[in-house]
Amino acid sequence: MIFQLADFHFPERPERLYPHTPDRPWVLEIGFGDGRFWPHHAATFAEAPNYLGVELSGVSLLKAQRRLRGAGLDNAIVTKLPADVLLREVVPSGALDAIVVNFPDPWPKAGHLDHRLLRASFFRMAADRLKPGGAVLLTTDHQEYFDFAVAEAQASGAMQVELTAPPPAALETKYARKWRDLGLDARHARFTPTGMVTAARSPSLLAPYPEDDHAVPHAILTLPPHFSPTDFEKQTARAGGWTVVLLDLYASLRRDGWVVLAHVVEDDLTQEVLIGVTGREDGSHLVRLAKFGGPIITPGVKAAVGVVTEWLVGQGAQVTHRGY
Repeated sequence: MIFQLADFHFPERPERLYPHTPDRPWVLEIGFGDGRFWPHHAATFAEAPNYLGVELSGVSLLKAQRRLRGAGLDNAIVTKLPADVLLREVVPSGALDAIVVNFPDPWPKAGHLDHRLLRASFFRMAADRLKPGGAVLLTTDHQEYFDFAVAEAQASGAMQVELTAPPPAALETKYARKWRDLGLDARHARFTPTGMVTAARSPSLLAPYPEDDHAVPHAILTLPPHFSPTDFEKQTARAGGWTVVLLDLYASLRRDGWVVLAHVVEDDLTQEVLIGVTGREDGSHLVRLAKFGGPIITPGVKAAVGVVTEWLVGQGAQVTHRGY
């Protein structure tokens, strides 16, 4: 099953994600590629553990979904998200039995080291999300990144390192076969929490689109007479860890209204949202985040409603209420 970010709760409960198998072990795979690892690995268990896979490639997402479905793994969920966002916001503390990372992008250039997943901050967060006895399982063919990950895990104070042979299923992945055909060996490490470091979990800043209309970011304003947004130009605003870009404005299918397309970036999370400007019976207009696409209401998304509102103020509108 494919999930969007809006389909999750923050944090999640296995009982909701896997209602038919809530008591089975729970495994997260980061960067599942075309999904070859999990059908092979799941077959080594008497009952397939609950599976959550995260990947950035939409093409890989569809390939993995077909592969998992073909293997009859109906307790498997895949999603297209940054791994840090998923692990930080969705996974509860002490929930996972394993985190699997097979052949991650090593980001080999010196200026790109900050893009690497397996750094000390990741290991501290992973230690918090794992059950007692759980582990991060790394398999890679890149020796320098392997050494880097081991050093970062040790520097984190949260993980101890055991060097072992990789699980056979890790050698069935697309990249493992590629490097095996070239005569290269894979390295494997098992990282287990030391119990010495506890990562404090801050309250989530994410919330799904609420059912309560009053909780949806909005503003009410009065537009100047004969207002016509024909001079709209792309707007960019930045503050407090977010960037909002108003990309375009379209006439709404409804009479006397418009829709603004906004691009919102916050750390590892990027969303494109629609913000409606809709006429009301009393002559005022409602500026409101649209439900289309299942947006997650973050500080940046709230700010996007504010950016649209302030642009309209610059066009002569008078605000009577702000709800963002």
